[in-house]
Amino acid sequence: MTYQTILYETDDDHVATITLNRPKAMNTFNKTMVEEFSDVWVKIREDDSIHAVLLKASDGRAFSVGIDVRNPGEGFWPDNIWSQIDPGHYLSPKQNKVWKPIVVAVHGMCAAGAFYWLNEADIIVCSEDAEFFDPHVTYGLVAALEPIGLRQRIALGDVLRMALLGNDERISAQTALRMGLVSEITQRGDLEHRGHELAAAIASKPPAAIQGTVRAIWDSLDVLRTAGLDMALKYCQLGNPLGTAQVDRDTIMSAQKGYKLR
Repeated sequence: MTYQTILYETDDDHVATITLNRPKAMNTFNKTMVEEFSDVWVKIREDDSIHAVLLKASDGRAFSVGIDVRNPGEGFWPDNIWSQIDPGHYLSPKQNKVWKPIVVAVHGMCAAGAFYWLNEADIIVCSEDAEFFDPHVTYGLVAALEPIGLRQRIALGDVLRMALLGNDERISAQTALRMGLVSEITQRGDLEHRGHELAAAIASKPPAAIQGTVRAIWDSLDVLRTAGLDMALKYCQLGNPLGTAQVDRDTIMSAQKGYKLR
């Protein structure tokens, strides 16, 4: 499939890179992008040569500011309200059963529907110019889908502040780091390199262990602590196959005998 709104490439280091590629439209998503993400997640999920994913955006003012509200006539929403489906069903990796780690690199403005990607990322890094906000209520719209997803990442008070202040407040990169929304801040010119570096480091590890870890942790968010711990054993059993280990454990242990903590 030839994509119109995203760029897709893979490297020899088992990293797939997705680039939001509508810079003139602030990398907003439209019906075409939604359909293309639905396709690309299947491609990534089914290709075992891909071990990790880097999601970034074309250079410009924004990583993404959500849905393209300037072109509402593209048939994004069915006329029948009961046939409508949350766009996150197509855009979000975990909702598409992608358990390969997702590293997201954010620059510039990141708002509204862009959180579909952030909320289900495994690692988020951003550049110094990144700013995060949710404008829904400013325009008289209920902020629900994105904030509820974000609630899994940051504290309730921070979610509510972002959702209720709308356009009146933008969260800086430094504040996002303090909240735990992002784990690292880079200079703008270093962002893509750092994102790929993290994805490649993850991709170099045994995929059964990595993908099992991702799924175990995300699945645990839907249950209480004891049930999560009870579920955890099965992931260890599936992801630590004694007969078909994907790494030479003895060699790794021998190489690390002289390792010291600092």
